[in-house]
Amino acid sequence: MITNSVKNSAPSFHAAIIMDGNGRWAKERGHPRFWGHIRGAAVASKIIEEAVNLKLKAITLFSFSTENWSRPEIEIRVLFKLLGKFILKEKKRALDKKIKFRVIGDLTGLPLETVKIIREMEDLTKDFGGLKLTLAFGYGGRAEILSAVNLHIKNNPGQEMDLEKLEKNFFAPDLGDVDFLIRTGGDHRVSNFLLWQLAYAELFFLDTKWPEFAPSNLRNVYNQFLKRERRFGFIDATSELKKVSQLAVENKTILGTKNGK
Repeated sequence: MITNSVKNSAPSFHAAIIMDGNGRWAKERGHPRFWGHIRGAAVASKIIEEAVNLKLKAITLFSFSTENWSRPEIEIRVLFKLLGKFILKEKKRALDKKIKFRVIGDLTGLPLETVKIIREMEDLTKDFGGLKLTLAFGYGGRAEILSAVNLHIKNNPGQEMDLEKLEKNFFAPDLGDVDFLIRTGGDHRVSNFLLWQLAYAELFFLDTKWPEFAPSNLRNVYNQFLKRERRFGFIDATSELKKVSQLAVENKTILGTKNGK
């Protein structure tokens, strides 16, 4: 049986987080939506530190989707500036903790200065073996799958594609599948995030809005995840056979009693 153990001393899991609820959190307090994003960026830094403490293999944060381009221009501009400042702020932690940083998604709409900051940070940390920190910005799961298919066709004309070949063409193929997903803010959907990689992920939907999400929340979800049985579509045949046999014995006893035998 494929399962996790709370006693696992060397976990190597991939966590993904949809950081939702920033704008609503700000509006509830009478502030413009971008105020929530500023607070959310500070929270993200704390969560990254906790991910290091938990010895996670990877953490992928959904910060801006392809659908978010329809938001007000001022909010988008604030998000752009926050992204650059966030990366510069995290630089010291990345160097100290050997965190491998990258951004996945379509960056064509970003200011050139921000793109430069991203590429420099990626190049600086590309060989690090610590936590893999990935920001999904201008990202869409369907777009990633379509991109991978088109890339295979371009590089291998006339050749059939299998799962392994498809996955090699993803934005960050070394990340692998997601083990558990957290979505804050109260909604219960994955919103076009890592659609392929979430195939067997454990899902946790929290009412807590992202600016209120604390390291203790991540640790609590992580501990719940460790207690979940992950079968990946399989069952323990021996265990199931024992259960069937036990039920047969119990039913025979009940039937025998009912018939007076």
